[in-house]
Parts: sequence; C-alpha cells; structure tokens
Amino acid sequence: MKTFKSDNTASVHPKIMEAIVRANQEHAIPYGDDPITKEAVEKIKALFSQPCEVSLVLNGTGANVIGLSSLLKSYEAVICVDTAHINVDECGAFERYTGAKLLTVPHINGKLVPAEIDKFLLDIGNEHHNQPKVISISQITELGTLYSTEEIQALADYAHSHDLLLHVDGARIANAAAALGVSLNEMIGDTDVDILSFGGAKNGMMYGEAIVSFDQSTSDSLKYARKQGMQLMSKMRYISAQYIALLEDHLYLENAHIANNAMKMLYEEIKGIEVLEFMSIPYGNMMFVKMPQSWIDSLLKTFYFYQMTWEEDGGMIRLVTSFDTTLEEVDELAKAIKKLQQKN
Repeated sequence: MKTFKSDNTASVHPKIMEAIVRANQEHAIPYGDDPITKEAVEKIKALFSQPCEVSLVLNGTGANVIGLSSLLKSYEAVICVDTAHINVDECGAFERYTGAKLLTVPHINGKLVPAEIDKFLLDIGNEHHNQPKVISISQITELGTLYSTEEIQALADYAHSHDLLLHVDGARIANAAAALGVSLNEMIGDTDVDILSFGGAKNGMMYGEAIVSFDQSTSDSLKYARKQGMQLMSKMRYISAQYIALLEDHLYLENAHIANNAMKMLYEEIKGIEVLEFMSIPYGNMMFVKMPQSWIDSLLKTFYFYQMTWEEDGGMIRLVTSFDTTLEEVDELAKAIKKLQQKN
C-alpha cells in the first residue's frame, strides 16, 4: 500500500541510519555529556547568528511542551490558533504538564494574525484570568500554509511590544525553509523568534527533536524542565548522531526539497480536475483537497492517507509527501485520480 498519510510513516534516511550505527560502536558518557551530543549542539547553534541554547528531546510533543514550559508559570497562558498541533493533537499534554492554559483564536488559512490576539490583552493584570505570556505558531501550519518571514517578524514585534514571547512549532521547519528559499537563521533567528521546536522525525530522522531557545532569561530552565518532563534521554548520542547527519551537507534541506517537489508535482498533475476543491496550493509537502466520497473510498483501497472531514457531497483528505516519496508513486496516485474522473 502506498502511503501519503504522513511524513511520520517514512523510512529513516540511509545516511542517518549509518550515523546511528557509527554512534553504536563504543560506550559513551550518558545524558548528553558525550562528544557526539556536544558536536550536534554546536552544529545546531551554528545555524543561527544569535546566541541560543539547544536541548535535544525524544519527540515533537515533548519539544513543544518542554520548550513552552520553560517560558511559563502555571497561571500564564499560550495563545495559538484553534487548529494548532498543541491544541488538537497532543492530548492535552501542555495543560497537564504545565498547569497553564491554551487560549485559542480562529485561524486564517491556518495562520494566526495579531488582530485576533488583542482581546486577550484586556486580561493582563486581572487576577481572575490566566495571563497571556506566549504566542505559538506552526511553520508549516497544520493546514499546509506558510508564514512569510515578514509575517513571523510582525508576530514577534507584536509579541515583544506587549511583553509576550513567540514560540514556533517547527516540526516541518525544513520544508518551510526550502519552500521560502531562506535559511533557518533568516526565518527564525533574524525574525526575533524566542524559542523553536526544530523537527527531525518528519524529515528523515528515526526520532528526536531539538528545542532551540533564544530567550536568554529562561534558557537555563530548559535542562530542568527536560528532566522533569521525562525527555532527558540517557543514551542521547543516538539523537545527536542523527542531527549531525541531518545537517551535514544540508541534508535537511535536500530532504525537504524532495518532499516539497513531490507534492508540487502531484498538484500540477491533478489541479485541472474540476470536481476537486483545493484548500490552497501546496506550499510545502502537504495538500488538502475535497473530493467525492466514492473517490475517497476507491483510493483508500490502494493508497494510505487521512480523511479529515465527512460531508454529504464528499470529504476533505490530507496528502503528505516525504523525502523518500518517489515520482513513480506520485504518478501512480495522479493516474488513479484521473481514472476516477474518466469514470464520472
């Protein structure tokens, strides 16, 4: 069965698997004090021109929750869109672990706009309400759209002008950088983001994410939050080795370009089919498209993807490509959709 369900279903990139095997040759000091981890941390720091601290964790939810917890007190709150991963797909982990609150606003094509935040600022200083402290966005968004560097800068400026911080959930940050044609430093460091979840598992790694904190006043608390949050891995070198390989020769961007281009090719092949309704053009490696339910049922016999909505006249599906998606697989899906068009 061909899978377009998630980049989490992809294999591990061979170069990353080789790096894991190399890290497995000898004993090493645990909990991140090994040479491999020190090298990985320095390589991640070198991506940015601003001073930062790096903490490696096991997964994306851990990166978001631990990163945010280092910025917050339990009576404070994070503002995010209603579709945010931390709000929808992390099983309340943020609230349970931090004791803080998520304040959601309606999304605009998956994105958060400053005007939607204003109403929460009225609660500042009111002891009966959670105090806004952090704005959190996803890049790429959960709906496959992109923030421009100008939009990120505007959100950072807005946040800082109101004594708030800006967090970026970057599970697909490499896909965003590849799509925008900018470096991570231009997209994150230069735009004054305070903390980043730097994704790896969706871009060729087996597991592991990195928290990158630019907020010097709270970055020291990360190591304690990571331990309390059960994200301090004893054999951390196996995460670290993956990041070294991912950053070597810009493999993270190469993987992202492959995934993005595969999705672009699929869109170009099927965009002319009138019955299809696209939420937007695919900016990265995700596409949301509405089609008749009979088409969805037929495609699911051969292909693997998420159906997001069920409606009388059809449903919305999500298609995701990965670094190991082949052009042949894209062509096969495109032909299957075109064949359904011919039958109708």
